[in-house]
Amino acid sequence: MSSAAWHARITCGNEVGAGFLVSSRRVVTCAHVVRRSGTSAVTVTFPNSRGLSPLSATVAVHGGWSGGAADPGDLAVLELDRDVPLTPAEFAPPGAELGDPSPTLVAYGFPKGYDEGMLARYEAVPGALVSDEWRQLEAVTAHGQPLAAGFSGAAVTLADGRVVGMVSTVASGRDIRVGRMLPTQVIARYWPELGERVPTPDHHPDAVRRLYTLVRRAVARGLECDANRLYVDAVGPFGPPLPEGGFASLGAAAGYVQWEVPGAEALTRFTDRLRELLEAPPVRSAAAPAWSPILVEIDHSGAGPDQVTVTVSAYRDGRRRRVGSRRLPRTAVRAYVQQRIDEAFTQLAPDADELITFVLPREWLNEPVAHWECGEDDSTPLGCAYPLVVVDRSRHRSGRLRHQLAKKWQQLDARSGARLHRVECTAPERPPSLRKRLRDDHADLAGFAFPPATGRPHFEVGLTTPVPVLLWSRTGCADLGHDGPCTGSTFLDELAASVARVPPGELPRHIMELRETAAADDDPEGHWAKDVQLLWDDPRCFPESTARLHSPVA
Repeated sequence: MSSAAWHARITCGNEVGAGFLVSSRRVVTCAHVVRRSGTSAVTVTFPNSRGLSPLSATVAVHGGWSGGAADPGDLAVLELDRDVPLTPAEFAPPGAELGDPSPTLVAYGFPKGYDEGMLARYEAVPGALVSDEWRQLEAVTAHGQPLAAGFSGAAVTLADGRVVGMVSTVASGRDIRVGRMLPTQVIARYWPELGERVPTPDHHPDAVRRLYTLVRRAVARGLECDANRLYVDAVGPFGPPLPEGGFASLGAAAGYVQWEVPGAEALTRFTDRLRELLEAPPVRSAAAPAWSPILVEIDHSGAGPDQVTVTVSAYRDGRRRRVGSRRLPRTAVRAYVQQRIDEAFTQLAPDADELITFVLPREWLNEPVAHWECGEDDSTPLGCAYPLVVVDRSRHRSGRLRHQLAKKWQQLDARSGARLHRVECTAPERPPSLRKRLRDDHADLAGFAFPPATGRPHFEVGLTTPVPVLLWSRTGCADLGHDGPCTGSTFLDELAASVARVPPGELPRHIMELRETAAADDDPEGHWAKDVQLLWDDPRCFPESTARLHSPVA
């Protein structure tokens, strides 16, 4: 059978074009060749394999071409109505169309009057792609076959038959001998599955096959996976930034890592992380968090700077049950909270996983609530007895931020760990730069080397970006911009290692265990986690959190 048997002729309505077989059932062509596929049949024949009868086909993948001659995405992948016993096309590495001297390129098309096909010889013009989409082609001679109508969708090959691209723009005049092709890396941008078939110099073929095997498994399973976050994790903080608009699919992210990110490390990390997600045990439903919060809300009462309103509630079956609310001087808050928390436990279901949640004004976020004793007759710190977190009151009541946080947590539920985004005290970033970094990295866990009072603008960035989880030491570094290591950097080093493999939803329990470990240490005051503070904010745990409570002052 001919080695060129994979060249295809395609008809759709009055349109005639070319294509090339890339698997036993898939053919690549231009979207404009099959633009009328909604009303006209698509028929594929293989002129170099005369024993095969014409096949019907449907459009399985569309590159997004919108109809104009200069519109991007002029790509279609056709699904044949049955497998064909032909060897698919082979691909050359990206950039193989260029050289010194320039290699002769060949396209196999079907101009009018030549149903069996004609060959056209061209060279690629070196330099940048036109609009980051097309490689310009120019005829080798002034007398040969031009890229006329019927060549659209044709494979552009080297002399040995390996494919380097696809003809997308043909000459509109008899003497015009210029055209354009979509290089293979651009085709893969619109159809990431092609990446598995194209050799890339930075990656071993086995590594690429492993990656796309996992992508297919993830798609078949319906794995909930944030492709943007997976990319950011793979390339790291100094890798190429997330493309504008992000990735529409997991395959698109995998293809971008393969084609656009230098070196093999990012592809390896992307593959390993995806495998971890596929092998991770099932998580509980994103719509039903496991925690049953006991909510302690502290707010300004309006009756004076020393007066606050304290409200304690418990959640059961998704409903909030108020235990008590009172206006108090700050000195009386601790005793009232101890008493009401004890009462709140009676409102929880017998098998509930309690979560003590302090909703605090921003200036109270560093309050040592985890060190408050459980009660008058029990000196155990609350943070050692129960999972305990703090929440920023303003964020807790913002509908906009609650909506953004809920979306982030739906993605976090599928993760077996989270990367700590460090906010250092040495040469600290300007708050606008920190905001951009946290947004670009889709940060879900930020660790601060200093407490809120030392860098309030930096904490406000973390709260309003919003980052779901913030961690810091209440007694961390008190000086921004110093040189050399300090307690703050030590805290971040230890913290990063401690939380690396902890699912974000389990951090409250993990931090409780850290507090217990610190308290039991031979030198508790010297333990790095003795004053760890956890701001952990999953709005789905508090379905009625935006309801306003009337102040007793009124």
